Amino acid sequence: MNGNKTRSGFLNTTTLIMAGVLVLLLLAVALLLYGNANSRQAFPAMVAEVYFDGEYRIADGEWQTIEKGKHISSTEGDVLLRGNFHMLTPDGEYVGIYNGDIPIALYTDHISITVCEGENEPYVMDVENPLFGDSACGVQWSALLLSEGEEPIELLIHNPHRFGNETAIDELLSGVALWTGLDFEKDILESGETQRGIGLLFIIVSLLVLGTALFSTLIHLKNSRIIWLLGTVILFAGTYLSYSADGVAFWSESTVSNTTMLGISMMFYMLFISMALVLLMKNTKTVGAVTVAFLGVINAVAIVLPILTDVLFYDTWLYWAAAQMLASVILLGCLIKEFFSAKGRARLIYVCAVLPLLSFGLDVVMIDLGIWRGGVSSKYVFVVFFIVAMVMVLKVIPNNFNALAKAKELEAEKKLLNAELAESRISTMMSQIRPHFIYNTLGSIEQLCELDPPKAGELVHNFAKYLRGNFGELDNPRPILMSQEMEHVHHYINIENVRFPDMTFSFEMKSEDFSLPALTVQPIVENAIKHGLMKLQKGGSIKVISYETDTDYCISVEDDGVGFDTGKLLDEKEHIGIRNIRDRLKVMVGGKLEIESTEGVGTKVLITIPKGAEK
Repeated sequence: MNGNKTRSGFLNTTTLIMAGVLVLLLLAVALLLYGNANSRQAFPAMVAEVYFDGEYRIADGEWQTIEKGKHISSTEGDVLLRGNFHMLTPDGEYVGIYNGDIPIALYTDHISITVCEGENEPYVMDVENPLFGDSACGVQWSALLLSEGEEPIELLIHNPHRFGNETAIDELLSGVALWTGLDFEKDILESGETQRGIGLLFIIVSLLVLGTALFSTLIHLKNSRIIWLLGTVILFAGTYLSYSADGVAFWSESTVSNTTMLGISMMFYMLFISMALVLLMKNTKTVGAVTVAFLGVINAVAIVLPILTDVLFYDTWLYWAAAQMLASVILLGCLIKEFFSAKGRARLIYVCAVLPLLSFGLDVVMIDLGIWRGGVSSKYVFVVFFIVAMVMVLKVIPNNFNALAKAKELEAEKKLLNAELAESRISTMMSQIRPHFIYNTLGSIEQLCELDPPKAGELVHNFAKYLRGNFGELDNPRPILMSQEMEHVHHYINIENVRFPDMTFSFEMKSEDFSLPALTVQPIVENAIKHGLMKLQKGGSIKVISYETDTDYCISVEDDGVGFDTGKLLDEKEHIGIRNIRDRLKVMVGGKLEIESTEGVGTKVLITIPKGAEK
């Protein structure tokens, strides 16, 4: 009783904790929506606005005027900007061409910039330049200190990848600012603080979920795999949120690690979310599993290739995205099929399951078209998935602890039942080897030694086998085959046939390839002789039949003896053997024993053992 109260209190505490986490999560959603209102174009600490005005051309194309808000592609060739940086006061008044002492801050998204000012040597701002780290590739802020003078300057922009950053020049022009020291870095960091905080919250919660998964695995609770997947998906979603937030270059200054963490987090998020979706599948699980295996190989190649070759990690993203898109289409088809096969509320699960796949596909298309940058729609799905995952964990963990408590109770009951079974086996064995049965058998052997020595030898053989079967049961807590049990029955019948030659026995063994507790049929046959046939004036017959149905194995022992009132069965001490048999059948093989008897007609004992229940 106290154990139940303790467990109930623990589960209530767990539920409250998880509910609190869920509330924090809802607050995080609100913060994310609010935080997205802040953009890289607005920094409150800016004392003045700087912008680039002039013209541009793509590759060898015609010169065009730079217009605010007009898209300039960064993936169709090198782009040359020509013009000057201009300055406005905080009130919006025009000051003139800027060539002050404060450096210009330029945002570079996987692009390099070569600055040409008059007769000065060209200055290269290249994220892949050894100055920034060997094979570096990513996003960062760079400082450009302008020379005095009002001559036009040229910015040659080179995109070494030609994919994935269609809006790089738009971001460069819209994000031009004055590098006002620590204030500038602080403003940039604050613009991504909300998203970064949500990402860190995800990571912390994921570690708690993974710890729970480890605990569940160690104590062999079911659904551990689901908890592992949920925790892993939340971990990589949180990592992506943290490393895709504005200001990552100031939060984590290693461009290489930032790019690597961003790519790997999205790769593994999609891989593990795909694995989680396969768990939901029933009719299409094989197709889903093969698709996930394919994704695993692609991920491994995308990660290992840059290590073994000169290929940049960012350059593998295009091929990974194409492979993930293909896999997403296949998984989407599987989920649609599962949707039409499901019924009722189960369909809602499959509707929610397609969201990560659709959001990823939407992000890929929008990034390619230059409509937005990064996994914008996926970030919202991260939050939705996080809420769903926490609800599932909130449900699974208490259920697992309930299952653990129940398993411990069942284990204790099992130990008690095993002790009772051991006592039952001894009682059954002792009930079969009654002194008068031994005396009668030995007396029969003595008489046959004088009248029919060969038959006496046969009786000794059957008696020895009979005793071995009974004593062997003491050391055998496991079920035996029906064929073995029938050998013991035959030895017993051969002994009794010597004493009662007018009794007849018949057998119809249609099925013997199943298990049952030892000493099950033989005591029933013995009871049929003792309580049924021996009370007749003469003769009598016993028939043993074994057969199977679609769900059960069945054994029938029928006699045409005197019969009895089955209502008095449990009140008679002499029938303790039958009760022992019934208990052992239930515990060891999930079977049951039923008795039908009519006085003056006979008795039928039916044993039923469910298929697959043998232990």
